[in-house]
Amino acid sequence: MREPAVYIMASQRNGTLYIGVTANLSERVWQHRESAVPGFTKRYGCKLLVWYERHDRMDEAIGREKQIKGGSRTKKLALIEAMNPNWRDLYEDLAG
Repeated sequence: MREPAVYIMASQRNGTLYIGVTANLSERVWQHRESAVPGFTKRYGCKLLVWYERHDRMDEAIGREKQIKGGSRTKKLALIEAMNPNWRDLYEDLAG
């Protein structure tokens, strides 16, 4: 089942951020956490899911990802802080 989502992974609180989009959030976050796919998140240790937003359609999710990526770091941090002020790893919440 496809569940389009935009998400932010972090290396630590106020650390390196990665913004991505996926059709299967729990599977994709698992891949980042396990360093299963080479690339940015593996190189910079972005293993914490600190923010996500689900969408009904993939084109909406892609548009939102582009909007977030185009914004300032301050805006990205504000998104995270609004949903997750303690920068808790939200991966465990996905199973529920």
